[in-house]
Amino acid sequence: MLRIRGAVAALMLVAALPGCKIIKTPTPEEKAAEAAKTAFDPTTKVEAIWQSQVLPDLEKRAGDFKTVLQAVASNPDEAGAKYGNPRKQASSPWTYAVKLSGKIVAADTTSRAGTLDVDVDNDGKADAKVQIGPAVRGTALRDALDFLDFNEFRNQIEWAQFGKAFNEKANTSFLAALPRDGLVGKTVTVTGAYPLPASGQLPLITPSALALGQ
Repeated sequence: MLRIRGAVAALMLVAALPGCKIIKTPTPEEKAAEAAKTAFDPTTKVEAIWQSQVLPDLEKRAGDFKTVLQAVASNPDEAGAKYGNPRKQASSPWTYAVKLSGKIVAADTTSRAGTLDVDVDNDGKADAKVQIGPAVRGTALRDALDFLDFNEFRNQIEWAQFGKAFNEKANTSFLAALPRDGLVGKTVTVTGAYPLPASGQLPLITPSALALGQ
């Protein structure tokens, strides 16, 4: 009887085998390929929206530099809601989208974090600093856009990488082509954004567009 029962059990097991699914253990290469499919690519994400959304949004909402300065001095929060992103993270400073034209009174081109000092009101003194890279600091371009939301990203690391990708895009699009000599005395027109500066500090503008004049 035991032999019969054992034989029956064996037959049942064999009959069940065709319905089983054997799961293959992926190789390291297959794991890497799958991870690459879902990996966050900030450069591609910025590239996809730069021309269609980023530049038009900043161009449309950027205020005249002097007008924005007056608004910030009166009420930084109201100015931020008008010229920046009202959905910003609560702990982040306000960031303002601006347009300005002026004369370059000083240029730092020896540092990788190069800047132009720009006189906007023709008094011979700098009113703003404009970043010209190649190393561009901060995340002002990302932070000024009101159609972006931190909650759409998986974590703070992705959000930071996304912000850095805006700077890299500005650098490859137009900043890298700027001359490094003979800048002082020329005029410059800029559209960009800057975070609320510390007291006594000039606004540090990250440009989304920049044109040199004579």
